[in-house]
Amino acid sequence: MESELKHKFTELSRGVYFIGTTPPKEDTPLEQVSAIAGKLLARLTEIEYDGLIVYDIQDETSRIDKPRPFPFKSTHDPRLYSQLLRQQSGREVITYKSVSQRDEADFRAWLEQAWHQFGVRDLVLVGSPSSEGDIRLPLADAYRVLGDNPLAYQLGGVTIAERHAKKGDEHLRLLQKGQQGCEFFVTQAVYDAQATIDLLTRYALECKTQGKLPARIILTFSPCGSAKTLEFIEWLGISVPEATSLRILAAENPLRESISICHNNLQQILAACLPLGIPLGLNIESLTNRKEEIDAAILLFKLLKATLDLSLAQEQLTRAC
Repeated sequence: MESELKHKFTELSRGVYFIGTTPPKEDTPLEQVSAIAGKLLARLTEIEYDGLIVYDIQDETSRIDKPRPFPFKSTHDPRLYSQLLRQQSGREVITYKSVSQRDEADFRAWLEQAWHQFGVRDLVLVGSPSSEGDIRLPLADAYRVLGDNPLAYQLGGVTIAERHAKKGDEHLRLLQKGQQGCEFFVTQAVYDAQATIDLLTRYALECKTQGKLPARIILTFSPCGSAKTLEFIEWLGISVPEATSLRILAAENPLRESISICHNNLQQILAACLPLGIPLGLNIESLTNRKEEIDAAILLFKLLKATLDLSLAQEQLTRAC
């Protein structure tokens, strides 16, 4: 069977909504992994979402000289955690896969196992965090291997507005990745609305110039409740304007302030980009295991989903009139 999400992604008049998560640490006993999945899903019973996104966490120390705020620890196989979440929730799961550590033969075997053993249908492939180190399979080669595979994966890619702000060519990367098979894109967490608006605007205009339809863009948002979380956000390469950092750190309730900032950022993005005809979606994640930030992520999901739903309805009304 092909991806059930694929049909939803083609319904351009609706948003698509996800919760992002990471597999438990590798030393977690398997029975506890299943229980952790169940505990997460129990928190989500009060929201309407299309599926989950499971990340493949990499050791990104080669990307940056600053020490990682939270020590890196390997996790369980994202395919396994995706399978558990799908079985327990009955919803589809997008599974991330870091490809640089495997050669072509290993990656081909991984794809076969992911499809037949773990039931993965929706993939986002991620390349090396930096150009240094032992890269056994470049991302472009991984796209080629997947394209040659007869299994009908729905392929997505990552897009980074910060990269566009620095190099000015992320919109061209999106088009190139589309030619390599990517049917949707997931952003890095958004804390700089203007950087995202610049990228999406340039992408939409380039698509129009080339006579192509824009792919669906899933915008990621994450609450921030402490200076340590903010440090981690910035370590990940997420652009946080100085005024935004100061607002969060000076707030009596940093989590509430970050939710307000994320809401305002989404409103700015929608006002600028919905008229451009880019189909959008949301992915809400908590970057830590703190209960307060996980609960805040669910509140943020409710607020942002309602905002996107309303904006889409208003946009349809405007076009109808």
